[in-house]
Amino acid sequence: MARPPALRLAEVLAEIRMSPSAFYRLRARDQAPRMIKLPNGELRCRRADLDAWWDMCEKDTPNWQ
Repeated sequence: MARPPALRLAEVLAEIRMSPSAFYRLRARDQAPRMIKLPNGELRCRRADLDAWWDMCEKDTPNWQ
């Protein structure tokens, strides 16, 4: 079975509507979605990891029910 493709950093940033500098600040604080660093230095994010991060963000908001 083939693996689903991982999202490129640009695709993640477009989906979460965040600038690269803000994303790297989150990543430095271990608050960004889990990323995979490829041997060439590029970052990728699995769809499941991004969805789990979205769920965590929603649960951390005070109005989440």
